[in-house]
Amino acid sequence: MTEEPQGEMLGPLEAFIQETHSRLERIQRELKEINMLVEQSQGEVEKLAQRNADITSRIHQMQAHFDTVPREDIRSSYEAALDAQQRLFTMRGQLEKLESDQKHLAQSAEYMQAALTFLEGRPAVEIEEESAKPSAVLEQIIQAQEEERRKISRHIHDGPAQVLSNFILQTEIATRLFETDQERAREELESLKEAAAASFAKVRDFIFELRPMMLDDLGLLPTLRRYAEAFKEKTGLEISLVNTGAERRLEPHLEVVIFRAVQDLLANVRDHAQATQAKIMVDLGEAQIRASVEDNGKGFEAEILEAEEMADRSLNRLRDKVDQLGGSIEIGSQPGEGTRVALILPTGGA
Repeated sequence: MTEEPQGEMLGPLEAFIQETHSRLERIQRELKEINMLVEQSQGEVEKLAQRNADITSRIHQMQAHFDTVPREDIRSSYEAALDAQQRLFTMRGQLEKLESDQKHLAQSAEYMQAALTFLEGRPAVEIEEESAKPSAVLEQIIQAQEEERRKISRHIHDGPAQVLSNFILQTEIATRLFETDQERAREELESLKEAAAASFAKVRDFIFELRPMMLDDLGLLPTLRRYAEAFKEKTGLEISLVNTGAERRLEPHLEVVIFRAVQDLLANVRDHAQATQAKIMVDLGEAQIRASVEDNGKGFEAEILEAEEMADRSLNRLRDKVDQLGGSIEIGSQPGEGTRVALILPTGGA
């Protein structure tokens, strides 16, 4: 009699493991295909980059003899340059998309393989007990991913997508002007160059906001310093960063959590606090990490945070992350006296 319920219990688990194996095999096939596409696209990008460089070099040579070069040669060279740049831009975009898909597939395959190893090596009773727990963590992960996707979508729609549309329009204007007014065409191209430089700066800022590469290369404190400087330039808010502990590297997931926390807290200061100054304080201790953001803004009654939704969504997300890492959050505020939010995380050390 004891074997029958156990068999019923293991049925869904075995089916889940079998389905996971099938999905893993499918992902591995897709990964193999996308690896080939990435390799082919990289070769195509290299060819297009060389073609673009050759055309640019030819245009520079023409500029040195601009008065003697036939107008038709000038127009065809600029058209070739625009075509080459557009093809290179498009191909690089496709390559980036493929590389992103490649990374996500590789991560999914790695995660599934680890999950299968874990499930197939665990006693059935332990799996039964854990499967009975609510899936709140999974729901939080999905919600966080969707929130990030919405944020990225808004940024791309409001920034690069509109800018690229304007670029296409300006290049068409410049191309038509070459036949009637070369001076105005040259002015349009100069304007296009300036707009491209400004747009590139915005895209670079967006990439830094999304995932600063220097966080992986240099660590938490240098990244926070750079972010504080950039935030000050964009908002005019006076920001200082004080490190009261040793400057050292942390586990990657801790550096990401602390950076995102400071990022969200500064956004709250900008959007809600009506502050003129903010201070970031970091103490990278051996046993625990403490990071806080303090402002001189309007403040609020601490109880209001529980009753209202003021900055509640971002703080709740942060609180969930910190709780899952075994840490805590402290919030101190009074009307007219600013706000201070601190998070404390264990390092797992001594």
